[in-house]
Amino acid sequence: MGALATYRGLLGNRPLVRLLAGEFVSGIGDWLYLVALLVIVYRESTDPLLLGIVGGARIIPYIVLSVPAGIAADRFDRRLILLVTDVARGLIMVALTIIVMVDGPLIAIVLLAILATCFSAFFNPTMGAYLPMLARDERELGPANSAFATLGEISFIIGPALAGILIAVAGLELAFAINAVTFAIIAIALLGLPSGKPGTRPVAGSEVAEAAESTPEAPVAAALTMRDILRPIAGLVSLDLVSGFMFGGISVLTVLLAVDRLGAGEEATGFLNAAIGVGGVLGAVGSGAIVLRPNLGPPLLVGAGVLGVGFIILGVVDVLSLSLVAMVVVSGGALLSGVVSTTVFQRVVPDAIRGRTLGVMETIGTLAYAAGAFLLPTLVTQIGYLEVLGVGGVLIVISAVIAFGLLGPSLQRATDPSTEVLRRVSRLPLFAGVPPSALEAAAARLDPMDVTAGTVVIRQGDPADHFYLIESGSFAVDQLDPMTGETRRLRVMGPDEVFGELGLMRQAPRSATVTAEADGRLLVLDGPEFMALLSAGAALSGLLLERYGTNPATATQGGG
Repeated sequence: MGALATYRGLLGNRPLVRLLAGEFVSGIGDWLYLVALLVIVYRESTDPLLLGIVGGARIIPYIVLSVPAGIAADRFDRRLILLVTDVARGLIMVALTIIVMVDGPLIAIVLLAILATCFSAFFNPTMGAYLPMLARDERELGPANSAFATLGEISFIIGPALAGILIAVAGLELAFAINAVTFAIIAIALLGLPSGKPGTRPVAGSEVAEAAESTPEAPVAAALTMRDILRPIAGLVSLDLVSGFMFGGISVLTVLLAVDRLGAGEEATGFLNAAIGVGGVLGAVGSGAIVLRPNLGPPLLVGAGVLGVGFIILGVVDVLSLSLVAMVVVSGGALLSGVVSTTVFQRVVPDAIRGRTLGVMETIGTLAYAAGAFLLPTLVTQIGYLEVLGVGGVLIVISAVIAFGLLGPSLQRATDPSTEVLRRVSRLPLFAGVPPSALEAAAARLDPMDVTAGTVVIRQGDPADHFYLIESGSFAVDQLDPMTGETRRLRVMGPDEVFGELGLMRQAPRSATVTAEADGRLLVLDGPEFMALLSAGAALSGLLLERYGTNPATATQGGG
């Protein structure tokens, strides 16, 4: 229930939702385009070597341009970089559509495809640096990464399937044209988003800026020195190298598995790739709940463990059905560990150097992926599937343990005062039975409110709209008797006490007046968010109903 509450809150971040929705549509177009590109290259040339060269050439820009792309992401407005590259790729898709329609030269298609990849190389470092800027606080980073990964995996399933349908019933030119339209969609979405100038939060007046003004962008990163950052980055790179090498090999190994090892025919290649897509979706969705945890050490080990076990199973089995299961496990583990690694990275690396750090890591990861795609098929044919895939699985687990040791405190999310107060309050009988994840989700939505002595926080008879936690200070609860006109003091409240719940539950006016007796600070939760917290645990609902539903004498004690 806490995970669902967090994702409902994520939907309230309109700039982030706009970005994710636009990139989801664009991702479908990208996969559609890639399938169409490979089909047209092979159709026009009937040369497998040229097909391999085109595939390899699409990797080279990522190796050459990822570091410059990262530097650009740290120097210029990230939103503007994404916008420029998307518009450029959209125009290239229009040119490809025209060339295919007029049956133009194949070399022009190949050169334009490579040019489009050059612009694509700017996407990952820039997106990885821009997305955290749209998160309202650190607790939204994990769910945002999980949502982005989930949508990416769904587009991996929809895009190729849509390409197959279009190629069968329409033509290749339509695939390029649709991809051009998807770039126009994401460009429109980006135009409505806040600026992504490095080292700043989104501009004042945006939905994100208002929530971010009092929230540090990365509490952990702000406290780290460059030497501290190198150690956790080395941990992430060690895991990425091994897992990237193995997963890169799997992208090519599916053909050998289908035809040679399983004897299931070329069509089984499609089944194995579909299993990769299914596993990716399951892993990305599953990561949504796991990345909510304050300590990401166990999830990192679990993700790497699942990935390693998947490779070991794949090396043992020689039946298609079990191989499909193993592929699902491999892909799910890869996505889970990837989302966790991305979230830890965003916690650790300061905004000012996030782009170039991503660029370096992108280059290293691409080289590892390409090396795996090149070497792993040869290794399994020369040495054996079990030996190579089994050893690879074990190495992934070992690299995860090394990463765990190097990351150390970086795996632990920094807590803020509101979280600590809510944790103390959670020990009260009032909140018995509420899952910790629900409390964390509620903490993300607490707004601090400083008050001075004499301030009337709520007034008897006013509409009920907020729930209050006392962080510091003292607050008097007074009630006016309408019959006699006399005011009586019910109680004085102090730190870790709560008030305002009764009016929200009953949807009734305030039953008492609460006034600050001394300077202090309150943490305020909107009424709908309080009701969501109320529904997170049956025990909480029962206690509140028991407390307030049948006993009017005690109903006024909290100042509700």
